[in-house]
Amino acid sequence: MLGLNSANKCPQIPEDIVLLRNELISVRKINRLLSRCNQDTHQPKKLELALNNSDFYLTLLQKTSENLLGFVRVTSDKGLNANLWDLAAEPGNQQEEYMSIVVFKAIEIIRRELPGCSISVAAPLISINSLKANGFLLDPNGIKTMGFRF
Repeated sequence: MLGLNSANKCPQIPEDIVLLRNELISVRKINRLLSRCNQDTHQPKKLELALNNSDFYLTLLQKTSENLLGFVRVTSDKGLNANLWDLAAEPGNQQEEYMSIVVFKAIEIIRRELPGCSISVAAPLISINSLKANGFLLDPNGIKTMGFRF
């Protein structure tokens, strides 16, 4: 579990890239990105259901090719907790930058639309630097979490 600890400035979004909220995206593209990041992929029907039941999701796309460069989806109980899931960014030189963009924007939306919610994230090790740069703390106050894989 990561705890949020600061307010940062938004990373600059390159001109050839667009950040979209809740825009239809192929679950195949999401699974391909997750796979390229060595993360678990999801059965297409379950991923569609997860997207439909998420509060929102963000996609970072290359304008010309519509390649998926970054992704995160957010769920919340709309009272106490907001959770970031399936955080991923295209591997390569810009991976941390892409991850920082989607994390920062997700946090910005949560703070505006779900004020007072604590924010947790299930994320791969590759995202630790981007998360720390956006104010998250690893296991704040010794809090540990558990997950159930189904």
